[in-house]
Amino acid sequence: MRQKYAMKIILSGGGTLGPVTTLLAIADAYKKRNSQCEFLWIGTKSGPEKRVVETAGIKFFSIKSGKLRRYFSVINIFDLFRISTAFFESVMILKKEKPDLLISAGGFVSVPLHWAAWFLKIPTWIHQQDVMPGLANRLMAKTATKITVALEKSRQYFDIKKTEWIGNPCREIAADINKSREYFNIRDNEPVILAVGGGTGAQKLNQMVLEALPQLSESWHIIHIVGPERSADGDEDATKKYANYKVFRFLNEEMIYALNAADIVFSRAGFATLTELAFLSKAVILMPISDTHQEKNAEPLAKAGAVSLIDERTDDGAVLAKKIKELAQDPVKREAIGKVLHNFLPVAKPDKISEIIDILIKK
Repeated sequence: MRQKYAMKIILSGGGTLGPVTTLLAIADAYKKRNSQCEFLWIGTKSGPEKRVVETAGIKFFSIKSGKLRRYFSVINIFDLFRISTAFFESVMILKKEKPDLLISAGGFVSVPLHWAAWFLKIPTWIHQQDVMPGLANRLMAKTATKITVALEKSRQYFDIKKTEWIGNPCREIAADINKSREYFNIRDNEPVILAVGGGTGAQKLNQMVLEALPQLSESWHIIHIVGPERSADGDEDATKKYANYKVFRFLNEEMIYALNAADIVFSRAGFATLTELAFLSKAVILMPISDTHQEKNAEPLAKAGAVSLIDERTDDGAVLAKKIKELAQDPVKREAIGKVLHNFLPVAKPDKISEIIDILIKK
């Protein structure tokens, strides 16, 4: 084992922001135990993660990113070459950096990296956020030293001997609500609705927000994050018509202010986002991506009364506006469902995160 000052951990994941906040939470938790530990990040060349990771002060590397589809596609042939290239890129990076541990929370860019770590006998830890594991985590699980899950029911999908339920890691994101509202120049006590399209945006979600705007009270405040890859032209037109509507392509550190300022959040159903909303006990309306793991994430929450659901296949802006009105006009209901969400999704304890890292590095 290295001396304490030389400890080095590589975090990996990307293509979306799903794994990013979770891995940054792991890094933050461990830095409190060992401030000298160096963290590096390996992600995709074109994903949204680089901006967030570098803002957090973590050195960023990129490797080729392929993806194996579970249906026949000619693209799979080309992606096999990308994955092979990524494996050799990973071996070179690992030999140069000599990390003590690799940690991933998903994302296909992590697969060749973790295979390379197994080849070089470097311990690895993968964390499963969603209810159902994706192909990337299933492939990495075969060689992983440690597996953790956010929900107890997800343990059944992995080797029980090396899998542990710990909850989902979450950053320290609580901030003063009044200061958070002031950041967006909100100086009254009217409800704040936050709509989040995700790291890459969500066209259907963004469209639904615009459809709902005319049916919402003009005194309510709407903060709309459309995603850096989405056009904001139509949204910017709406800012001229609705004084309390604010649109952003992307928020980095400022996202903490948006989360704390919000009374109601309209979002996709990625587990990292859900964990932060649960931590803050927010009233949430979810629109999971159809026929994906997000629907599996949202189903038990809806059954428990922890969230309200929107179906992107059948619902429209009128349905969204109705759900927002119900919550905006009933602060008691907002608080109640926020508490249910908070209790339903436990947050991983920082001490447990640090304990796992220490044990893996000593092996």
